[in-house]
Amino acid sequence: MIDDMIATLKIEQADDDAKKEYCAKELDAADDKKKGLERAVSDLTTVIENSKEEIAKLSEEIDILKAGIKELDKNVLEATEQRKEENEDFKELMASDTAAKELMKFAKNRLNKFYNPKLYKAPPKKELSKEDRIVENMSGSSASFAQVSEHTQQEAPPPPPETFGAYSKKSEDSMGVMAMIDLLIADLDKEMTEAETNEKDAQADYETLMRDSAEKRTKDSKLLSEKETIKAETEANLESSTEEKAATSKELMSTMQYIQSLHNECDFLLKYFDVRKEARTSEIDAMGKAKAVLQGADYSLLQVSSTGFLHRA
Repeated sequence: MIDDMIATLKIEQADDDAKKEYCAKELDAADDKKKGLERAVSDLTTVIENSKEEIAKLSEEIDILKAGIKELDKNVLEATEQRKEENEDFKELMASDTAAKELMKFAKNRLNKFYNPKLYKAPPKKELSKEDRIVENMSGSSASFAQVSEHTQQEAPPPPPETFGAYSKKSEDSMGVMAMIDLLIADLDKEMTEAETNEKDAQADYETLMRDSAEKRTKDSKLLSEKETIKAETEANLESSTEEKAATSKELMSTMQYIQSLHNECDFLLKYFDVRKEARTSEIDAMGKAKAVLQGADYSLLQVSSTGFLHRA
C-alpha cells in the first residue's frame, strides 16, 4: 500500500511538472502573440490615421485644382468674349474712319474742282448698258448740245473777283478749309494707325493668354488626375487597413481570452507548485521511513517467533 501511495504521489508530481512546463510555454507564447498583435493594431491605427489625413489633404487639393480649372475656363471665356468685342469695335472704327476719310477726300476733291482744278480728279465714267446707249443715240443732237452746254457751264470757272483783295480772301479761305480737311484726314490716319497697333497688341496678348491657359489647364488636369488616382488608392488602402485592424483586434481579443483561460488553469499550480512538490517529497520520504519501520517490525517479529520456536524445541 505504501509503495502504491508513493507511486501515485510521484505520478502526480510528474503531472505537475509537465503541467508547469506546458503552462509556462503556452503563457510565454500567448504573451508574445499578444504583444505582436498589439503592435500590429497600433501600427494599423497609425496607418489609418495617416490615410485619413492624406485623404483629407488630397480632397482639399483636388477641390482647389477643380476650382482653379473652373476659374481658368471662366477667364478664358471672358477673355474670348472681350477679344471678340474689341475686334468688332476695331472693325467698326476702321470702317467708320475709312468712310470718313473717303468723305473728306471727296469733299477736298470737290473743292479742288473750283479752287485748284489741276488737282481735281474727275469720277470715272459710268459704263452705259446696251439699252442706255440706244437711248442716248436716239436722243439726237439737241440732247448732246444740252449736255455739252451743261458740262461747259459746270466746268466754267467762276467770274473773276471785282478786286484783287476779294479774290485773295476767297483763296485764303479755301486754303484754310483744305488745311482743315488735311488735318482731319491726318487725325483719322493717326487714329486708325493706333487702332491697328492696339488691335495687333491685343490679339498677341490674347493668343499668349490662350496658349498659357491651355498649358496650365493641361498641367492642372494631369495633376488633378494623378491626385484623384492617389486618393482612390489611399481610400482603398484605408478600407483594407480598417478591415485588417478589425480582424487583428478580434484575434487579439481571442488571444487575451486564451491567456485568461491559461491563468485560470495554471495560476494555482504555478503559485503553489513548490509547496505541493515539497509536500509530496516530504510525504514520500515519510512513507519511505514508515515502510522501512514496517519492514523492520516484520523482521523483528520473525526473529521473535523463530526464537520462541527454538526455545520450545
